Amino acid sequence: MLFNSYEFLLVFLPLTLAIYAVCGRFLGKKSALFSLVVASLIFYARWNPPYVLLILTSIVFNFLMGTWQQAHIRKFKNPSKTVMIAGVALNIGLLAYYKYANFAVSTVAGLTGMNWTLEHIFLPLALSFFTFTQIAYLVDVWEGKIENYNFLDYCFFVLFFPHLIAGPVVRHHEILPQVKESDGRLRFEFLSVGLTVLAIGLFKKVVFADHIAVYALPAGEITSPPTLVAAWGMVLAYACQLYFDFSGYSDMAIGLGFMFGIRMPLNFNSPYKARSIIDFWRRWHISLSRFLRDYLYVRLGGNRKGPWRRYLNLFITMLLGGLWHGAGWTFVFWGGLHGVYLLINHAWKKLVKGKAWAGSRCMLLFYHLVTFVAVLVAWVFFRSHSFENALMVLKGMIGWNGILLDYRLEKWLQPLTGFLPLRFGVAEFGFTGMAWLLVLLPVIFWMPNTQEIMFRARPALEQPDAVPKFGWSPVRSWAVFAGLVLGAALLLMGHVSEFLYFQF
Repeated sequence: MLFNSYEFLLVFLPLTLAIYAVCGRFLGKKSALFSLVVASLIFYARWNPPYVLLILTSIVFNFLMGTWQQAHIRKFKNPSKTVMIAGVALNIGLLAYYKYANFAVSTVAGLTGMNWTLEHIFLPLALSFFTFTQIAYLVDVWEGKIENYNFLDYCFFVLFFPHLIAGPVVRHHEILPQVKESDGRLRFEFLSVGLTVLAIGLFKKVVFADHIAVYALPAGEITSPPTLVAAWGMVLAYACQLYFDFSGYSDMAIGLGFMFGIRMPLNFNSPYKARSIIDFWRRWHISLSRFLRDYLYVRLGGNRKGPWRRYLNLFITMLLGGLWHGAGWTFVFWGGLHGVYLLINHAWKKLVKGKAWAGSRCMLLFYHLVTFVAVLVAWVFFRSHSFENALMVLKGMIGWNGILLDYRLEKWLQPLTGFLPLRFGVAEFGFTGMAWLLVLLPVIFWMPNTQEIMFRARPALEQPDAVPKFGWSPVRSWAVFAGLVLGAALLLMGHVSEFLYFQF
């Protein structure tokens, strides 16, 4: 079941809200919490019922491992590293089997020439997210950061449907204290704010992401080399699609959580406004970046063993982050490329430290442009299924395959034909696609994001970086706005499309 489906929006969500309200009002907090756990299991089972047993087994196992660790600490006054390592290893083993077994076998077969094959293993929904969530839980229990929580609270922490299928990767201290403090009642102010954020997120997905997707760089093979305009158009369209798809999902997750009185962690914060790759990864998939930093980079030694070891740790972390995104060498290369970007970024920061010109307005604009272009180049590998396909697109982006413009632009650009090798005809990237880019790119770079607009309500755990001149307030005009946005999204929702981070 997807957030952007009539089944979810018109049936599942209203029923879940109603049952939660009745349970909280007449049966108490635990019943209300139990109703959400059951609803989350139904939400998950709607995709593939047999895998409910897998996620429940994972939850029971990790809860028991955490409880065993806590008992060990109480008895011996120190944690057991063996228990922690065993729990983490089994979680990683489960993830490796389902996500990487086919990739590993095909890679070994390709390197050795052996005819090894493995029956296709179907990746369970949300496996990466609920596995990372529980690995973080086990490590935090080992470090003595977690109080005792009952099994129902733990089930809610892992299963709560707003974050279940595509994140964020939640941490115990973000969700469990809120569960403890909640009284299990619906609040009108929670519903109004949450519905507004949900409506904005749905609009981003249905209207922006799904419509620009038609012009985006295709996921499969490109049959002919794209020209300069087509290559840049397709890559920019894919960047916009990915941006509004992930931003829309993140907003919807925050809005849905807030409707039940739970503030979710911020997972997306206008990453294309970043002026460095370091800043980009503080804004893009924030919860994953934080997980990789705290449970991989720091465990490898972080920056505690000198600059060269720090750079190596950064590079390894990004390589594995790329592999997390997909079982393929183009994903690994994408992660490694971002690792190289980070090394260059840190080296540049050290080189220009204390230089007055480095912070000038002109240089800040230059940093922004370089960062965005670097991200676009990396997206080509992220999207492509082969290096040949990616290189074909990159050649197009530098004009290797020529320039072709839509014939409708001819009368406007005719004066330039004496200076540039322009050809006019039916361009591979159409006039309508260009029009969409002219609408979406200004929204990305100059409009406030959802959390900035909703700063007075604070629907997410973190505060926004900037506060716009206008913002949401509990007045009739904003209620009308939310209703119009939600109505438009529902009317334009012609088909149900998966989120791009679905099944990672």
